[in-house]
Amino acid sequence: MTTSTHLVRRRRFLPLFVTQLLGAFNDNLFKNALVFFVVYSVYDSDKAEANFSALSSFLFILPFFLFSALAGQLADMRDKARLIRFIKLAEIGIMTVGACGLLLAWKGMVVEDVAVPLMLLALFGMGVHSTFFGPIKYAILPQHLHENEVLAGTGLVEAGTYIAILVGTILAGWIPVEWAAGGVVVTALVGYASSLSVPPAPPLVAPEPLDFHIFRSSANLVRNTMHDRRVFLAIMAISFFWSIGAILFIEFPPLAKNVLNASKEVASLFLVIFSIGVAIGSVSINALLKGRVSARYSPIAVLVMACFVVAFEQTCVMWSPPQDGVLMDVPHFLTQPLAPMLLGTLGGIAISGGMFVVPLYAFLTTFVHKSQAARTIAANNIVNSGAMVAGAILAAGLSALGVLVIQQLLLAAALCLVSAWLALRLCRAEGCPSA
Repeated sequence: MTTSTHLVRRRRFLPLFVTQLLGAFNDNLFKNALVFFVVYSVYDSDKAEANFSALSSFLFILPFFLFSALAGQLADMRDKARLIRFIKLAEIGIMTVGACGLLLAWKGMVVEDVAVPLMLLALFGMGVHSTFFGPIKYAILPQHLHENEVLAGTGLVEAGTYIAILVGTILAGWIPVEWAAGGVVVTALVGYASSLSVPPAPPLVAPEPLDFHIFRSSANLVRNTMHDRRVFLAIMAISFFWSIGAILFIEFPPLAKNVLNASKEVASLFLVIFSIGVAIGSVSINALLKGRVSARYSPIAVLVMACFVVAFEQTCVMWSPPQDGVLMDVPHFLTQPLAPMLLGTLGGIAISGGMFVVPLYAFLTTFVHKSQAARTIAANNIVNSGAMVAGAILAAGLSALGVLVIQQLLLAAALCLVSAWLALRLCRAEGCPSA
């Protein structure tokens, strides 16, 4: 029996895995239903569509920057299982607000004045939800799993997350908006039910007073966490990776519509391929490393990712869509000569990306003491969110300056080189044989 198969049959892992999976599914069902509706049904301008896509990403990411320090303190100083239940209960209220916005949009009632703001408010709320859940989902693994199970558990969480993203993205692109409204509320209810079975995970340190000062606590957390060179390098490498991801996810909907002349179902297909690829990479790197937590393959993985990004950009440049003015559906899109190359390079980006980032997350949670794991992940989330916000702002700024979406892909390739350099330095710091 493999470690992964063993874990999914255990109560110390399965309820957390299911709860995380449902949360990621709900995030993406709601976010993509919102973005697809606005891009394809509200705006009719390349610049407006790109700016809205960037705004929605910014609002989802912003809570990670603002509240990660508090989330990390809570996760290390309170029972993690109890916190999970409070967080999932809040998700029900957040998704109720979001569902109201989706239903108003479906009815065509006060769309820009009320429906869209309600949906954006709920999107921000889901960002807050994920901010508080994120440190727990990684920090609880070393507490519930044996040392030789942590990499497999981390890989399963990442793979499950992207499978959930996959399913949520497919549904967002294919089901009517009113079905999405009901789906997000039902999923929140099921997620809360599954959280009730997560085993207790009491704090491993004596509770300390919480620092509610957002900027002071964030600065102190990052400074106290990143004084170790290896932790610093791992966090910076992950951050550049997620800035790349932010740029790509912002660009997919307007790229599909305005460059490839494709429907929202095709944009959904892009996100699906990306999610499958990251899931494959997340699981395969565990097999390659044989359960040992190491960044030895991360530099080459992200360099391969850069090559695939350039190949994807060049395929988009060569793309010649039909000039009949009708957006292609998925079957029509798949008949295009360059479609296999486009989807293949996109899958390559995602697989190599998953192989790059999973060992780095496992490194963060196993290198530090278990009592510091949540705050380490929280510090990582603060820096990650800053990088993703910077990526979203940069993408929006370039769009405002008239830089085409297709040209912005090369920026993502350049950031891969920075991640590779940081990962190589981490390998040398931890004494990887290949470095």
